[in-house]
Amino acid sequence: MESYDGYSATHEHPDPFIHDLKLTRAQRIKGIILGSILFPLRVILAALCFLIMWPLARLRLAGLPEEERSRPVKGWRLWLLHPMLLWLSRAAFFFLGFLWVKVKGRRADLKEAPVLVVAPHSSFLDMMVLCQTQLATVVSRSENTSLPVIGALLEFNQSVLVSRKDPQSRKKAVAQVKERLTSNGYWPQMLMFPEGTTTNGSALIKFKPGAFLAGVPVQPVLLRYPNKLDTTRWTYKGTSWLEALWYTTSQFYTNMTIEFLPVYSPSQEEKDDPDLYADNVQKLMAKALRVPATDYVMEGRVPVNKVGGLSLPLVSPARETLSLLRRNGLGARDVEAALERMIDRCQSGAQGSKASAEELASILRLTDKQTAVTICGLFSRDETVDLRQIYVSVAAVLGFVSFKSLLHTAFALFDGEGRGSLSAEELSGLMGALLGVPQHHTAELYALAGNQEQLTEENLLQVLTSHPTYQKALSKYIPSVPLANGKAVNKNGNVHNSNGHLHYKEKFE
Repeated sequence: MESYDGYSATHEHPDPFIHDLKLTRAQRIKGIILGSILFPLRVILAALCFLIMWPLARLRLAGLPEEERSRPVKGWRLWLLHPMLLWLSRAAFFFLGFLWVKVKGRRADLKEAPVLVVAPHSSFLDMMVLCQTQLATVVSRSENTSLPVIGALLEFNQSVLVSRKDPQSRKKAVAQVKERLTSNGYWPQMLMFPEGTTTNGSALIKFKPGAFLAGVPVQPVLLRYPNKLDTTRWTYKGTSWLEALWYTTSQFYTNMTIEFLPVYSPSQEEKDDPDLYADNVQKLMAKALRVPATDYVMEGRVPVNKVGGLSLPLVSPARETLSLLRRNGLGARDVEAALERMIDRCQSGAQGSKASAEELASILRLTDKQTAVTICGLFSRDETVDLRQIYVSVAAVLGFVSFKSLLHTAFALFDGEGRGSLSAEELSGLMGALLGVPQHHTAELYALAGNQEQLTEENLLQVLTSHPTYQKALSKYIPSVPLANGKAVNKNGNVHNSNGHLHYKEKFE
């Protein structure tokens, strides 16, 4: 019987977004005893360093007009304040338990490599690498400037700031990064974490192209924490940042190794294609780390695998939904009945497909409203959810009907005007419903399935079930997607005919 607790069956590599620190009973007791002494002592000493840095950091740009702030700092503000902040930064990490750091290789100078690319990115404690790179300039979210101390340190660093919510801010940041990296030594060396988020280090996730847009040489830098207990990591799920800090400071010391690899100079092809450049550097670093290089990314706070423009969730929201429903006592027939109520509402047009958590609880016949709130959170960021997404993705996972029948229903739901064809935006919505996460890059699929700017149900079905990339990708998430022989076999041995319905035999319990 198939289990819906978690979703790891389709992973080709370990999930890099989850880190749970496994401790024995003795280790937990030791952590509590040592932590009760070392944690407050070390945090207070490190905080004292940061408090001293706060006014010194503000002093660096104090009194300068906006025009001068947009240029690299020179004079006494550089030769006096920079060593002071560097020493205090190292002292802060020393107090947190990083008594020494092992450095391998040679850091390239500014002319050799204008940018350092660091991986894997494991936690906020990775900032220790800045002490070994002379406080290289970084890229940070503009929202961080409002944080006490952190905002002052970003100003001191003359960081490139970007707002994830503002597309214009991103364009401006890209232009700034390109300008600095091609300034021929005018701006200081930059340091970037191309993964863009923290992982458990079991694999390198897809590198973002930011550090590679300028087409200049980069120096790959590897971070390792060779400790008996892997306490430093803080990821999407699992150990919290506070637990990571507690258990790290509870150790007598924490080992860290920084390895500078040889400078990577791009070919002309890589200069013309930043994504190719990023992928090749990722593979080089993964090989040195002896971990897989993957296409996993964090997209809208959801871990996904990128395949053919599609975003395939590492953890299926539909399967998590089924797990929650099972824990609330719903059997297979209860779920099927709930899906029928859901589709009836979507097709009625009276109330629309949007529903609140309270309405969803009523449709699912849930007594616990919090479960409905949790399900809403799996598919939406606000307080309402699109029932089309829940219906299509859950039905796709359960296999109540053949893929052809499911696509027919989904096509009708998203063909709002009944034209018999979908727009590019409607296709994104349909694919997002099938896979359970938003799809923002379906242009390639639209071009393949569209015929004279008309994307019909027949053409879409043909591409999804015959194109090698899409057929393989969807078959991992949707049991009823036909295979090359025209049939689909789910994990319970139920056979689908590409034109028929599923004879559903599995017990949901």
